[in-house]
Amino acid sequence: MPSETFIKISEVTKSYSTGLKALKGVNLEINKGEILALLGPNGAGKTTLINAICGVVIPTSGQITVDGYDVIKDYRKTRSLIGLVPQEIQLEAFEQVFQNVSYTRGLYGKSKDPSYIEKILKDLSLWDKKDSRLRELSGGMKRRALIAKALSHEPKILFLDEPTAGVDINLRRDMWRVVKQLQENGVTIILTTHYIEEAEAIADRVSVINNGEIIITENKEDLMRKMGQKLLTIEIQDSISEIPSSLASYNLLLSKNGHELSFSYNSQSETTGITGLLQEIKQSGLKLKDLKSSQTSLENIFEQLLKENS
Repeated sequence: MPSETFIKISEVTKSYSTGLKALKGVNLEINKGEILALLGPNGAGKTTLINAICGVVIPTSGQITVDGYDVIKDYRKTRSLIGLVPQEIQLEAFEQVFQNVSYTRGLYGKSKDPSYIEKILKDLSLWDKKDSRLRELSGGMKRRALIAKALSHEPKILFLDEPTAGVDINLRRDMWRVVKQLQENGVTIILTTHYIEEAEAIADRVSVINNGEIIITENKEDLMRKMGQKLLTIEIQDSISEIPSSLASYNLLLSKNGHELSFSYNSQSETTGITGLLQEIKQSGLKLKDLKSSQTSLENIFEQLLKENS
């Protein structure tokens, strides 16, 4: 089934009176029902782009449509389709969870629906906290309460701005499960993240933004395959202090303990150079102890992309 474009961003720029160009001609299409991870260093333009789609920031030029509606001209319509979970935790400290999430639903003009609020809170493992005051919740639970508030009006799109910042790894994995569940319920999810493993774990596509420009947008698997160098780690019997000159052409790296040589190669190439390298190692008199290869992570690819575009 062909992908259906749900959010279309065309030539969007955002400049401020200070001279800062936060967005520079951004083009991006986000498909219905996908999880898109928006990666980029601090100040790259991630939050500005999200705020522009949500209608919080008005672009200097260009156009953004959500489900065919213009985010400026049809603000009320597009905003009703969107749930936004901001980076900062800002909650009404003395209100109770159930009451606060229900109230947020009302702000969007939705009629009361206690059974729907109950379902959200149960999905987010918040039901047993429904009568707790928001200030009594832990950091991780407050983050879940923000997601519940964002989902209260049954949006079709959920923006998560650094959803697991400051959350421990177990809660983070828990949150990933919740995000996947939301996707199964038909919600389109866009998340900005600093945690590369987050994008690797849950995203369908990855878009990298740097200096206000989209560098690349690719299916996660395609991106990793396209740029995915593999690393061969060669463990040798005896420690060496330097790499033999006969192996210089292979650009090997020697570990601090002198027992491991690392060799990067492209697994997509017709010839990887591994056979020649192993023969050269043997001829140089080094004795092999073990070999292991590993795929480059999305993190390495991300760093490589930023380096190429700096």
